[in-house]
Amino acid sequence: MPVKFLDRDHSILAFNERVLNWARRTDVPLLERLRFLCIVSSNLDEFFEVRALSHLTAAMNNELKGACSVASFKTLSGMAHDMVARQYALYNDELLPAFARHGIRIVSHGERNAVQRRWVKAYFERAVRPLLIPVGLDPSHPFPQVANKSLNFIVRLGGRDAFGRENEIAIVKVPRVLPRFIHMPSRSEGKGNKLFLSLSSVIRAHLADLFAGRKVGEFSQFRVTRNSDLEVDEDDVKNLRTALRLGLEQRHYGQAVRLEVSAGCSEYLSGFLLKQFNLPAQALYRVHGPVNLVRLTQLVDLVNDPKLLFPRYKACYPKQLVPGQSFFERLRQGDVAIHQPFESFDGVLAFLREAVNDASVLAIRQTIYRTGPDSELMLLLREAVRRGKEVMVVVELKARFDEEANINWAEMLESIGAQVVYGVMGLKTHAKMLLVTRREGRRLARYAHLSTGNYNPGTARLYTDISYLTADPLLTADIDHVFVHLASHSRLPRLHHLLLAPFQLQRRLLDKIAALAQAAQAGKDTRIVVKTNALTDEDLMRALVKAGQCGVKIDLIVRGACMLPAQVKGVTDNIRVRSVIGRFLEHSRVFYFRSGDDETLLLSSADWMNRNMLRRVELAWPVNDPVIRQRIIDECLVAYLHDGRDAWDLQPDGTYVLVNPADPENRHSAQSALMARYSALKPRKS
Repeated sequence: MPVKFLDRDHSILAFNERVLNWARRTDVPLLERLRFLCIVSSNLDEFFEVRALSHLTAAMNNELKGACSVASFKTLSGMAHDMVARQYALYNDELLPAFARHGIRIVSHGERNAVQRRWVKAYFERAVRPLLIPVGLDPSHPFPQVANKSLNFIVRLGGRDAFGRENEIAIVKVPRVLPRFIHMPSRSEGKGNKLFLSLSSVIRAHLADLFAGRKVGEFSQFRVTRNSDLEVDEDDVKNLRTALRLGLEQRHYGQAVRLEVSAGCSEYLSGFLLKQFNLPAQALYRVHGPVNLVRLTQLVDLVNDPKLLFPRYKACYPKQLVPGQSFFERLRQGDVAIHQPFESFDGVLAFLREAVNDASVLAIRQTIYRTGPDSELMLLLREAVRRGKEVMVVVELKARFDEEANINWAEMLESIGAQVVYGVMGLKTHAKMLLVTRREGRRLARYAHLSTGNYNPGTARLYTDISYLTADPLLTADIDHVFVHLASHSRLPRLHHLLLAPFQLQRRLLDKIAALAQAAQAGKDTRIVVKTNALTDEDLMRALVKAGQCGVKIDLIVRGACMLPAQVKGVTDNIRVRSVIGRFLEHSRVFYFRSGDDETLLLSSADWMNRNMLRRVELAWPVNDPVIRQRIIDECLVAYLHDGRDAWDLQPDGTYVLVNPADPENRHSAQSALMARYSALKPRKS
């Protein structure tokens, strides 16, 4: 019986439902609930920016293109509208009253007393009005360019303008430099209260001041989301960096895909905006509150009350390392695994820092995907160049939404003499690797770092990932070959340990799955456990289905989109799928295969998606140290398979059900258990 795969976009929205559940949970601190609400809004923004255009285009042209059609657009629109409605209901009916009970209030214009109104008026005149330029629309003043996700007001005016004309529509663009929330001074708060203003309410209260001699009638906030998937014709590009810079200038003004307005926006104004942005009615979202919930993260920082936040978690120094001990000396003794964020990313920084400062280190090579605009790693690489080391950096210019930061870092390093390459045209370089070459006597020794996640100290505190440090001569030789391949595009020699996409990775995974299927048919005890962020590659899914039907027991821990249905009778009876949503974002990729007593554990930068397997440069590598292998199995796989608090099980119909054991007092949370375990560790002394 063939398997019918689930819809990818539906699965992405279902993932956000699971994130939204954290905003609903009363056992979660209040400011953290607000933060999760904002995360869902940010995820929805990205969904529309990246995934919505094809469905919208098919619907507007009444076409069928792959999975995109009028029906798919209507279905996804219905799901998104429903989710947005529940977000705002949660915000208005639960979170705002809960904040009020703690003396935290966002004060609207109608709730302000005379003293507060005078202060707001003064603030508007001093800090806001000088930055606003209302634009009255007429033939010489067409509708202005409105940037992606920016806050704006549309106003319908009565009377005539200074020239006696009746042009009635005006647009007020709100500069992004203005804070979206303002803390009112203590004298206006009252004892024990913290009062805040939204920027939109400040402008709304003083719209009339912007239009002297005109009557302000209907008005509304609005925000348009635009397609932001940066496309570059790589067949017609001589300089990818220059082409991307030009593309970035236009990203904020791509095709509109969603329009958000205030709930009270009149049909006249919403219709005017839909026509202006060439959008159908289903693309209109009327919201009961701020049109951009993402900006409420500012409120989390403004309130900053420890009682309303998660208890601060301080990651321990990696337990396999000794502060002050040379990394080169330690790695000659054996490999090291760092489980982030339970163990600190400082171990990785310290490794690179030692390499930069060590006079015997001759060369450093590193891939860069997402480092962020402020990166100690990039500054360390700059210092390495200054000290005369050979520095090569493979920068992925097309890391979505990080393109500008990566271009800036590439230009900086190139300007001081580093060798900067941009990988392979048509493929994103998503592999995470760092290689250090050191002179030791008469020989050159290599030391390496591989990771399932990015070289980003910020996200390393929020994402679960595995960093792997090694001096294994065969593995480091493989890494050297990959760097040479990326720079020269020469053919790769046969690799000893690394699996590289787009060449061997998918094929070797398929071979592993097929071998276990044969072993299961021969009566052997077989097992597959995969932890990944997404599962959408159809070849891999079909192989898993076949293996399950041959008797292989399969557990898939998939955080986000999963197109493989679980527990379908007669089809996927042996396959279980679960998603774990915790305080930290699950990001590590761990692949486990066992036949009898023979087991293989791979770590990887790659999700099980077609793009990762065939359209990216990705790595997977084996963990051969038996102690480290068992530790990763226990912490990254077994702990999550037994999670009884933050786990969701995928049902045959594609829905997810929160795991709810009979005894709620004994619910096991994988992340909480790992935090407790690592918090109890004492730093080792050199």
